[in-house]
Parts: sequence; C-alpha cells; structure tokens
Amino acid sequence: MARQSEWDISVEDLQRLRAAGAAFRLIDVREPREYQICNLDGELIPLGSLADRLSELPRDGHIVVHCRSGARSAQAVAVLRQAGFENAWNVNGGILAWIDRIDPSLTRY
Repeated sequence: MARQSEWDISVEDLQRLRAAGAAFRLIDVREPREYQICNLDGELIPLGSLADRLSELPRDGHIVVHCRSGARSAQAVAVLRQAGFENAWNVNGGILAWIDRIDPSLTRY
C-alpha cells in the first residue's frame, strides 16, 4: 500500500499495539454516521472539529489516528504534528485496510 503520510503505521502495527496493551489514544476522525456503521472502539473526533479539540489530547501521549481509507487521518496527523504532537501516527489504509487484513467481520462501506 502506498504511503499516505510521513507518519504511517500499518493496520498490523495497530493490531500489535492493541495486543501488547500499549498505552495510546486511538482517534477516529470520521463522521458520526460512519462511526455507527463500523468502528474500532476509538474516540470519535471528526476531522472538522479536531482543531477545536486539541486541548483534549495529551501532547506527550501516543496518538494513533484512523479514518475510512487513511486520507482524512493523514490530514489529521499533519495537523497534530504541526501543533506539537510528536507521537501522532496515521493508520495507512484506514478502517478499510483493517477490514481487509485484520477483521473482515466488520461492515465495509
């Protein structure tokens, strides 16, 4: 899969983080209607409201961001990095890659 940002991780990397019990915040930057279709139990912060909600996130914390295909989350990570969040990462391919390679039981849309 082609890189979507300088700060990409794969869905397999995300799966390893979860399996290891790593401390990180999983942020879903899709819209509420998309979240209702399927989700990874991340915290919903739509991309359009991210800039207004930066204070809710730990600047020194590990943040992993996803969306449907990885494009919006790549934009979100760029916003986060520019705002000083040095440990923010984009899930390359988004939830569609997760469905394709990790959990095909989730609803594809």
